[in-house]
Amino acid sequence: MKKINLAIIPISEISLDLARTIKKEISDSLIYTKAKKDDCIQIRSIDDCLRGIFDSCSALLFIGAMGICVRSIAPYIKDKHTDPAIINIDSTGQYVISVLSGHVGGANELTERIARIIGGEAIITTQSDNTGLWALDTLGKKFGWETESNAKNFNYPLTAFVNCRKTALFLEIKDKGTAYLERTKPEHVDVFYQYEDIDQSKYELLIAVTPFIYSDKIQTVCFRPKVLHLGIGCRKDCKPEGIPDYISGKLIEDRLSSLSIKDVSTIDLKKDEPLVKDLQKTFGNIPVNIYTAEDLKDIEIANPSEKVQEVTSVQGVSESTAIKSAEGGVLIIEKQKGKLSEGNDFTFAVTINNNVIRQGHIEIVGAGPGDPELVSVKGRYFLESADLILYAGSLVPIELTYYAKPGATVRSSASMDLEEQFALMKEFYDKGLLVVRLHTGDPCIYGAIQEQMAFFDQHNMSYHITPGISSFQAAAAALRSQFTIPEKVQTIILTRGEGRTRMPEKEKLHLLARSQSTMCIFLSAGIVDDVQKDLLMHYAPETPVAACYKLTWKDERIYRGELKDLVRIVKENNLTLTTMIVVGESIDNRKGLSRLYAHEFKHLFRK
Repeated sequence: MKKINLAIIPISEISLDLARTIKKEISDSLIYTKAKKDDCIQIRSIDDCLRGIFDSCSALLFIGAMGICVRSIAPYIKDKHTDPAIINIDSTGQYVISVLSGHVGGANELTERIARIIGGEAIITTQSDNTGLWALDTLGKKFGWETESNAKNFNYPLTAFVNCRKTALFLEIKDKGTAYLERTKPEHVDVFYQYEDIDQSKYELLIAVTPFIYSDKIQTVCFRPKVLHLGIGCRKDCKPEGIPDYISGKLIEDRLSSLSIKDVSTIDLKKDEPLVKDLQKTFGNIPVNIYTAEDLKDIEIANPSEKVQEVTSVQGVSESTAIKSAEGGVLIIEKQKGKLSEGNDFTFAVTINNNVIRQGHIEIVGAGPGDPELVSVKGRYFLESADLILYAGSLVPIELTYYAKPGATVRSSASMDLEEQFALMKEFYDKGLLVVRLHTGDPCIYGAIQEQMAFFDQHNMSYHITPGISSFQAAAAALRSQFTIPEKVQTIILTRGEGRTRMPEKEKLHLLARSQSTMCIFLSAGIVDDVQKDLLMHYAPETPVAACYKLTWKDERIYRGELKDLVRIVKENNLTLTTMIVVGESIDNRKGLSRLYAHEFKHLFRK
């Protein structure tokens, strides 16, 4: 039977409007009612309906008395791993109650969503939700981890955790999930990054996020992140019998959990080998990556084979494909040769992506235009976790560094040259610490990060960019203007005038001005005479212009006018480097409105 996402059962016809409101927001849902309605499925009775759909729906929503809901589902409930999420709403829509399968079935999350839709109050009674604790039984699913435990009954560690028993948290990799755990750690949890640092005699529970297997002395919940990449090579028509079990055994010998295998990889010559399909199935229907010799030609491996190179033109299949899937990651099992029967030779290797290894890391964070509250949520998390914050002091308000944790080092780069900046960042990086390089606006727009990334690449350092809100976006908001006008202006140009840094000939300001698009001009207040002259070659003198100084800062100033007066506006008000110049008819425009929300305009979500 086809799986139903959400079945809505209004007990009486008076609740139909509420049901329809929910169905409109949760489109993959169906309404079941005794009343004959074109937009509903007619049923003879609630019991008859449940008998037909209970095992084929993800969630059941009753609208009416809680007693009717409970008595109706009682004959059909089995256990929390198979029962659908059950939710009940009173007929007025005031209370939305999670009844059954709160965590595993997702009833708690759906309850909160429905409460937001109808403006009701979500009623959730599970202890972990009400105390702000992690739901260990669904935490793995949330972050794509597999979950296992050495406890005889998984309820034992769950009970220990929600009762705030002393817990050790061991994080051996880093990803979105581990960052969340670090950020939301309850008081009864201590964090460890080295297994040998944990004195298990002091704890009742161990929670671990690791692909490695350890001999734990206390009850443990292990989350296995998908961070391992399996590379495979084999003879033509290799018979797979026994090989998946053999590789699984070798993984255990090397203390690696097979639950952490993310994908299996091989060269295109081997893509149809039965062994590849068997391994894919054995490790949980994981993805298969197929690479060509061209894809693998530049990968250096630990154990090259002349014979393999003769056949495939690459140094080796298992190691090179595993490294490729790990984006140049580290070999944690070098090429292993195996032969369980004559003529069925195979090799395998395992890698881990550098990005998940706990090591030094540099996060280039866009600070936004200036207001500390306009940094992204993710950017703020990095600022709160950083061991070193190196910020562009002349451009970034110091208030943004107040997010730093106690003991963090905060330094301005304003007085440093590049070599000094690199030396400071590398000092912290080499200690395995987190560095935040804080740039104004969005760091990818005039952020001067290219030379820094070249240095990071040269030293094979781990880094990533968290984007920020650019000052041109802040300008649009401050000017209360949409920088595009339907059928008239559909292009925004981000550029600068020609100062000490020369502009490419094809990007001269007067050439870009020919389009008469909305133009946002960075870093050009000091050469405003040249800017105005170039713009007037194609824009009318009366074209609206705005000079925006320190957008979103406490001392923000914005001056509007016409292009012919731009020089006067900038000079009379002593505007300096942190000024964005905007020119174009989109400023303050209220004509040429979009038809997107017109009643007759139909699209995928409004038919």
